[in-house]
Amino acid sequence: MTATKPWYLSRTIWASVVAVVTGAAGMVGLPVDAAYGALITDTLLQGVSAVAALIAILGRLSAKDRIG
Repeated sequence: MTATKPWYLSRTIWASVVAVVTGAAGMVGLPVDAAYGALITDTLLQGVSAVAALIAILGRLSAKDRIG
């Protein structure tokens, strides 16, 4: 494994965040099924990927220098 990616595109990071949030929700009395946790993780990762792509496009459009 030599390729790298930003931390916010890591499925493991988002699954861990969802696990913490669903665990905390369970402690305060809000039941969350494990299947919903996986669905939440996928949805968050898709949202983060979309936002990252949008930021990349906007950054390129607002750049003052050429690539190359």
